[in-house]
Amino acid sequence: MAGERDLSCNVLVIPEDPRLNGYILAPLASRLLQECGKTNARVTVLTSPKVSGFEHACGSMPAIVERYKHFDLLLFLPDADGKGQSRSDVFVRLESGLGRKLICCAAVQELEAWLLAGHLDKLPVSWRAIRDDISVKENVFVPFLREFGDAGQPGGGRESLMQQTLRNYRGLLERCPELAELEKRICEALA
Repeated sequence: MAGERDLSCNVLVIPEDPRLNGYILAPLASRLLQECGKTNARVTVLTSPKVSGFEHACGSMPAIVERYKHFDLLLFLPDADGKGQSRSDVFVRLESGLGRKLICCAAVQELEAWLLAGHLDKLPVSWRAIRDDISVKENVFVPFLREFGDAGQPGGGRESLMQQTLRNYRGLLERCPELAELEKRICEALA
């Protein structure tokens, strides 16, 4: 039916640590949904139960999926932390065991790289070095945030920096192909 793609939907974003990651993931998820025709999507970042780390989030996933089953889609967006393949295996088990409403995607290597993808001219190292660094948060992102963030804003300016990254959305998808795949999967799930 015409216009049906524009109907709103409720999406829950499940980070490893909602305290700071939510400021990056909420605008990113909103844009991904916008690209899938869900311009009125409501994105909620999981805060209850509060998860801390990959293993805790995975162990809590059945309860989270049950509690938030009224949402149209749940996105589990953790860091890869140098464990990309083993995390992919975990994702397959989670998605197959918990239903089609759950989509998992790990950032290579840490989700802070997604934000950094829009600020290449300000980075002290190459994009390849960013993608390969399993400690990119500590090695590059923290100094970057100190210099270009805003300590007076919630999240230290993460949200506004992510909004800047999203201005070149196609460039972000080129630099982070896992996000291009995530967009495709979200569009298919919500079709």
